[in-house]
Amino acid sequence: MSDATHTWLVTGGAGFIASNLIRHILATRPDVSVINLDALTYAGNPDNIAGLAANPRYQFVHADIRDAQAVHPHMERASVVLHLAAESCVDRSIADPQPFISTNILGTQILLDLARLCPGQRRFVYVSTDEVYGHLPLDRPELSFAETDPLRPRSPYAASKASADLLAQASHETFGQDVVIARCANNLGPRQHPEKLIPRFIANLLRNKPVPLYGDGLHVRDWIHVDDTCSALLALIDRAPPGGVYNVSASNEISNLDLTHALLQALGKGESLIEHVAERPGHDRRYAVNASKLRRECAWEPTRSDWPGALEHTVEWYLANPGWLERAAAPS
Repeated sequence: MSDATHTWLVTGGAGFIASNLIRHILATRPDVSVINLDALTYAGNPDNIAGLAANPRYQFVHADIRDAQAVHPHMERASVVLHLAAESCVDRSIADPQPFISTNILGTQILLDLARLCPGQRRFVYVSTDEVYGHLPLDRPELSFAETDPLRPRSPYAASKASADLLAQASHETFGQDVVIARCANNLGPRQHPEKLIPRFIANLLRNKPVPLYGDGLHVRDWIHVDDTCSALLALIDRAPPGGVYNVSASNEISNLDLTHALLQALGKGESLIEHVAERPGHDRRYAVNASKLRRECAWEPTRSDWPGALEHTVEWYLANPGWLERAAAPS
């Protein structure tokens, strides 16, 4: 790794958002070196970071965020921490909440403690989720969540993220720690784990397999392209005040059913491949977050806010990278 002016520590860098974030940082911040700390669990895909080792400003560290001894020397070098490592699948959290409690809550607290106690000053950006707010009714489209709304998580995954979110806030309030929180809408784009809706449906449709749609499919999600999430996180590093909490959204709301129809059309498949399956327990009906605070205070604007274009770019990437999708979708 080169002697760049700044060293940033990214946790979970072999995952979806973080691997895109690392590439974005290296491409746009020539004075920044990146340490990617990842435990390479099932969601950490080595294909996501292929080619990065050739960059002298990049270093990979195979370690678990709960291992304070392993993390400590890398935290000491960091002027910025971007904490994205997490267990993130709602279905998995329903089947077994324990790993979510351990990684998302305990792991976050260990990182916060290390960031505070290691010599030097560093900014800690915790990447949270819109799911911490709970859900909104389908018949009130004018409603969206603001950063001041209460947290009412409805799944073990969301509860674990809300807990870590509050721990991060508490570290700022109690210790004066430089913490910033980003509550992100659903992301789409390259390198997303195929347990998630869009890559899973694409993988199934390419093999003419049915796509499993929960319940009536009318659940609404708020989508943002991962490139815009990356630029938003850099805006928070540059401009957010310590203790700031920001929603990250491009205001693209679409139902799962309409999204499925869009994928069918993009891939030239028929509606007979839609398979309605039993509703998921506690399935949130609608997410929508208001990102006006981020736009106003951090001078941020999404560049891929056009929903059809964002989805088209995503589908094109998976079609152009069939080997990645096949390997990622293969049973472990």
